Amino acid sequence: MTLRDLIVRKRDGGALSVDEWAFFARGVATGKFPDYQVAALLMAAFLRGLTPAETVALTDAMLKTGRTLKLDHLKVGRVDKHSTGGVGDKVSLVLAPLVAACGVAVPMVSGRGLGHTGGTLDKLESIPGFNTRLSLAEAAKQVERIGCVMIGQSAEIAPADRKLYAMRDVTGTVAAMPLIAASIMSKKLAEGLTGLVLDVKTGIGAFLPSHDEELALAKQMVAIGEHYGCPVVVIMSNMDFPLGRECGNGNEVAESIAALKDGGPADLRELTLRLGAEMLILGGVETEIGAATGRLERALASGAALEKFRELVAAQGGDPSVCDAPERVLAQPVRRQPYRALRDGIVQCVNALVVGRGITALGGGRETMEDVVDHSVGFTLETIPGTRVKRGDVLATILAKDDDGVGVGNAVLHEAIVIGDAPVTLPPLISHRVTAAGVERL
Repeated sequence: MTLRDLIVRKRDGGALSVDEWAFFARGVATGKFPDYQVAALLMAAFLRGLTPAETVALTDAMLKTGRTLKLDHLKVGRVDKHSTGGVGDKVSLVLAPLVAACGVAVPMVSGRGLGHTGGTLDKLESIPGFNTRLSLAEAAKQVERIGCVMIGQSAEIAPADRKLYAMRDVTGTVAAMPLIAASIMSKKLAEGLTGLVLDVKTGIGAFLPSHDEELALAKQMVAIGEHYGCPVVVIMSNMDFPLGRECGNGNEVAESIAALKDGGPADLRELTLRLGAEMLILGGVETEIGAATGRLERALASGAALEKFRELVAAQGGDPSVCDAPERVLAQPVRRQPYRALRDGIVQCVNALVVGRGITALGGGRETMEDVVDHSVGFTLETIPGTRVKRGDVLATILAKDDDGVGVGNAVLHEAIVIGDAPVTLPPLISHRVTAAGVERL
């Protein structure tokens, strides 16, 4: 078999076998195939789709190109959380130390920015010295010692997916349900989990354009988890407009620290508590949502969650004083420029997709695989849809590195923030819960 043969068959709408996906994944992992052929198969898969059996086969193939985290000896549950990608979505930075402070081990393997969405690793690396490139052995020891770790996908973990993940970002093939499902699950299954909570985004800022497609993605990942004996709970949350106020890298770390100090925006807190409650139940330390939520709230109020984050930062080489004075530790933008309302009215839209792309345009994301991220740039949003504003009110602040960046930021916000006269009804932040038992509307 040749990769060209597989490209042609997938281009024409055919399905690949288990052995053929394994052949593809091995070749990607070893560098056997040129990038242009790998990109061609990705585009064919994006346009033609994969069958459910193919999605499981690709997941398994990518998983088997690497090693897995060995934590079976731990006496506590091992649960992780993953988001399908959002704008302003810094939940992982709050959730990992919070859940660990409540007695569940969190071996978290995260990604970098993908498409218009931010990446947990890029945010963590805003903290001077923070090392996301631990080996699996180092990661396992850290989980044993402090209960959590936040690392990137090294060459040890599903290396085929690692290469495909980066290539999808720059070839316009991110928003394909089978590729998203296989990518997420190959990494998560490598962590040796006893449970997994997924935050599947819906709305304008989500990767897939329709709610039905996002629901299908949720069901697909639940099915893959069942196939491997790893129970999966999916929470579907809205991404029509960004989560929280801060959108970028360093500024999102600062907002996460505020949340760990029992503050921060209400929507960030609501989503974090719901995802964390599901993690505590899967981890076996609680049995129902109310009790699990109360346990998380106590960890925030007591300072235990913040101290666990401080411990995490120090363990991975970062400056733990970021927990006390993030404004002194994190890189600050050269320019802070307010963006003001041009008319009286009601904010109709704060388009998450446009804001996310705007962060990349400012330098806070990647256009190519080689781009270096500027951790200081982004936006601080002062409004959400439904807010009544007057001409001249500050709707957002542009965080830029120079005057050109201010110009870019102004253009982005002019497109993203729409003011009109009609009343606005906000969608619920959390809409559905999906498990092997079915779909529950919340």
